[in-house]
Amino acid sequence: MNGSKAIHRVAVIGAGISGLACARELQSLGISVDVFEKSRGPSGRMSTRRTQDWSADHGAQYFTARDPRFIEEVQSWLQAGTVAVWEPKLKVYEAKTWRDSHSQDIRYVGTPHMNSTGKYLAEGLSIQYETTISQLERREHQWHLQCSEANEITALYDFVVLAIPAPQASTLLKGLDSRATDIADAAQMKACWTMMAHLPNQLNRDFDAAFINQEIISWICQSGSKPMRQGSTWTIHGSPDWSQDHVELSKEDAQYQMVQCLTSLGFNCEDADISMHRWRYASGGLKNGIGYLLLPIIGLGLCGDWLNGGRVEGAWLSGFNLALALKQI
Repeated sequence: MNGSKAIHRVAVIGAGISGLACARELQSLGISVDVFEKSRGPSGRMSTRRTQDWSADHGAQYFTARDPRFIEEVQSWLQAGTVAVWEPKLKVYEAKTWRDSHSQDIRYVGTPHMNSTGKYLAEGLSIQYETTISQLERREHQWHLQCSEANEITALYDFVVLAIPAPQASTLLKGLDSRATDIADAAQMKACWTMMAHLPNQLNRDFDAAFINQEIISWICQSGSKPMRQGSTWTIHGSPDWSQDHVELSKEDAQYQMVQCLTSLGFNCEDADISMHRWRYASGGLKNGIGYLLLPIIGLGLCGDWLNGGRVEGAWLSGFNLALALKQI
């Protein structure tokens, strides 16, 4: 690194896959990294909901790997036992007709839960959970952070990485850099209503998961079909367009509409035990991805799936490549 611009301490805001990938790579380069995450744990949308009676992956359902660097990373996760290959019996529902899916993708899931991968990546990192960064201020070439829970963070940072959804990044960027703000504002993010349902009267279906087209539901999956899972809970995702158009619905109203759709697909929802979750920023991003954004003059970087075509792979590559770019400063 250039001695006049040496980066010794970095704050990464967001402990999803992109933020964790960036933090791990920076730490491997000998840089001190602190990660701040507003939730109770890592993984972002690679998440799992657990109760006494059931569990379900209610965010990302699986991921694929195409880039050689990500394939190599996934191989290390496989060896660590934190992911496994999932080979579901897949169907497609379209125009009121069911058909088999002929997709040849290799699908991976976290084991024993989807968020297990994020927990693995978080090992060895300094992460402050339940810490919502509310303001950034650059004074004398260093970043001062404030959080909603405890006001100002005492540590000062040479560089800040925003690894959070575009609308949240835009809020923090206001008044700091117009280009970064414009890029964040240009991202088109869409919500996702998720329903987790235990259906005690549902007979076995002839598929493990299905893509649903042209309905308010876009995906259904039997959680027990994934490696190291048990039980008969179904995860149901609302379509991006419907979810975004109805993002402000109450959970009760969203559930009612999704149950009606699920029933029309031949599911018996009588006596169902249902839990709802609204992902306000679940999918979407820039129309033309840029991978990541690096602003070395002010010591600021952005990474995330919304900058890099979506998906888990895009998130990891965005954070990893941002860290590599920082190495060249």
